[in-house]
Amino acid sequence: MKTLFSGIQPSGVPTIANYIGAIKQFQTMQYDYESYFCIVDQHAITVPQDRLKLRERTRQLAAIYLASGIDTTHSTLFIQSEVPAHAQAGWLMQCISYIGELERMTQFKDKSSKQQDGISAALLTYPPLMAADILLYGTDIVPVGDDQKQHLELTRNLAERFNSKYNDILTIPEVKLPEYGARIKSLQEPTKKMSKSDSNQKSFVSLLDPPKQIEKKIKSAVTDSEGIIRYDKENKPGVSNLLDIVSVLKDATVESIEKDFEGVQYGEFKSFVAEVVVDELTPFQERYEHYMNSEELDHILDKGRDQANMKAQKMLTKMENAMGLGRKRK
Repeated sequence: MKTLFSGIQPSGVPTIANYIGAIKQFQTMQYDYESYFCIVDQHAITVPQDRLKLRERTRQLAAIYLASGIDTTHSTLFIQSEVPAHAQAGWLMQCISYIGELERMTQFKDKSSKQQDGISAALLTYPPLMAADILLYGTDIVPVGDDQKQHLELTRNLAERFNSKYNDILTIPEVKLPEYGARIKSLQEPTKKMSKSDSNQKSFVSLLDPPKQIEKKIKSAVTDSEGIIRYDKENKPGVSNLLDIVSVLKDATVESIEKDFEGVQYGEFKSFVAEVVVDELTPFQERYEHYMNSEELDHILDKGRDQANMKAQKMLTKMENAMGLGRKRK
């Protein structure tokens, strides 16, 4: 069975776009692979963090994974910083990375331009850590959005470089783009992607928003003046975005939704979209609260930590042996 690895930063509550574009799809994908789902808290500290909030967000994200349907009898869910091999292998990957290729990373350019009090060296060097996250597990498939394709290409390059220079032990991972919903857009600026960091709170729906807030946000979503519910991303991005949301959550074709709402006013359609989102997130939030308020969450993370440690340490030993580090180990 091939191996799948996915890592998400605990940088805040994910949006409905994160849920549709990635998290929801893990529910079915996990059974096709040996699956590892990692909360990459070491990536989060490349920018300043409040330690208590970071720990709370880490637990939140674990509960969100579980509430979305991650089956830990089949998959491994764990926290990156609890598996020391990640940081250790990250240093090995950093030693074979070139400054020029790290400086070309789009996210480094974007994030460093926003830093007012000096740029952390980790902003430059965290792509090798990301590569280590993936390569430690012999990963075949990495499901990512378009914004991470550049980092995955670097991961592939580093794996090939390591294999060529030292020993052919690293699997070259393949990128798997989401099957659907990869580009759910902002509710207020539907030509831009939905983001939890958007200063306009009306632009996104958080997975933990209460029903009334969800309804209010979707009813205020930007559409157009045509008054026709039709899928046209170029000319009707707002309506098309709402159709995408409903299509995924209802498992229905856009064409069938268009037909059902032929001649219907935007207000009524938005009410329907809000109802669909609330119907999806209400049981999700109930499951989330169960895990957040149960000792089961820590038991699951303990088990995941131990499973990940066992797998990652074996690969780390192979990598260190290949590079001539320490004494020869079996």
